[in-house]
Amino acid sequence: MQLAKAIKNSIASKWVFVVMVLLLCGMNVRAVELKGTVSCKGKGIANVEVTDGNACTLTDNKGRYRLISEHARFVYISTPAGYLVPRIKSLPLFYKQIENGIEKYDFALEKNPKDDTHHVFLAQADVQLIDTACLRQYNAMIPDCVDLISQNRDLDVFGVDCGDIVGDTHGLYPGYLKAADRMDVPVFRAIGNHDMDYFGRSHETSTHTFEDWFGPTRFSFNKGKAHYIVIDNNFFIGRDYFYMGYVDEKTFHWLEQDLSYVPKGSTVFLIMHIPTRLNEQKQQFAYTYSNVADQTVNYPALYDMLKPFKTHIVDGHMHYNLTMVQSPTMIEHNTGAVCGTWWLTDICLDGTPRGYGVYEVNGDSVSWYYKSAGYPRNYQMRVYPAGSVAAYPNDIIANVWNWDSAWKVEWSENGVRQGEMTRFTGSDPDAAAFCSDKKRVKYDWISVFSTDHLFRATPHDKNTRIEVKVTDRFGNVYLQKLNH
Repeated sequence: MQLAKAIKNSIASKWVFVVMVLLLCGMNVRAVELKGTVSCKGKGIANVEVTDGNACTLTDNKGRYRLISEHARFVYISTPAGYLVPRIKSLPLFYKQIENGIEKYDFALEKNPKDDTHHVFLAQADVQLIDTACLRQYNAMIPDCVDLISQNRDLDVFGVDCGDIVGDTHGLYPGYLKAADRMDVPVFRAIGNHDMDYFGRSHETSTHTFEDWFGPTRFSFNKGKAHYIVIDNNFFIGRDYFYMGYVDEKTFHWLEQDLSYVPKGSTVFLIMHIPTRLNEQKQQFAYTYSNVADQTVNYPALYDMLKPFKTHIVDGHMHYNLTMVQSPTMIEHNTGAVCGTWWLTDICLDGTPRGYGVYEVNGDSVSWYYKSAGYPRNYQMRVYPAGSVAAYPNDIIANVWNWDSAWKVEWSENGVRQGEMTRFTGSDPDAAAFCSDKKRVKYDWISVFSTDHLFRATPHDKNTRIEVKVTDRFGNVYLQKLNH
């Protein structure tokens, strides 16, 4: 019996060996062993994640790594907390391109001179540069970011970009970089559907140009106690400009490994382009183009993978602002567009001013606000007089663009508190007026978005002194008087 078992195990082992040889050497699989060190001032750094976007490993106690890589374009690191990678202005160089015949790739880091346990990042989405006129407007907005960065100069500051850097115009990447470089902080970028290479034969051909400029489309890095992940969830279906929101299995496989190195209960930020879903409740799935192009169709698997963590998902794509509490441990921030309505007006489809998100992370504590470009930080709403919305002709209207269920929206008349305003779903008056003006709307597919961060109240006298008071989830109070 023992002899038979030994023979069986021996045969099994030989077959495993044969299969491995076939996989690695024979069946059109280009496998190479990558190796190198991750160091700071010549001293190796232990437990740094190294990956080729498929497999992941950790450096040993001398900072050395070995990695079997197949069909990969880059080898790169998940930058550890407390360290900085070299950068070319706004472009962080956490990656190296794999070259034929070269197996050794070393990474030299610097100690972060600031304690990144307390840090700030700017999250922009949908710059969507279409021509040089758009680029001029983006350049004009950069000083707003520079000013905010200077206000936080004592902290570690960086940026993330949620994609759609350009509008199918890759030739504008150099201009975008030149503008973003003026912020003088590293910016970590996700690919958007309008950043993809179209007309290739498959999804796998869609990221090449973006990678030429910005590097890998799935990667991670660490700041203080927080772990940051950037992925590509735009799936090009191989025909014309069609795509869907979808996380492919290669990304899931890599993400599973990446998260295995993150302690359960940690704060995780997931940066991508297309939202997971556009509401806080699970809806019955219907296969329509808007459902698959504006949401991530296989988001439940993503949610399951993120359950052990305190997660913030930061995305864009929709050209409006929407904060959704997807679970007790997950908040999704769909970020208003930098370009507003495709640079045609300075508001988004829901009336949110063009701008960007600002997040402050201190240990395990996270706070955030939306920064409207050209306005002070406390500009968090727009109040309209009675008669601005046809469905409620006697009501004043407040659009509170970064509202979520932990906020409170109240109002007063002639200095007397009247209580909370009533939330409703409708169209922002300014956005509706713009989208109905066909002389100003350049593209016939632009239409106003119906949003649920609108509030209404009926004054006793619409010509009296009216003030709206908004308290966010962090206790910050914002006031705005109604201008008749």
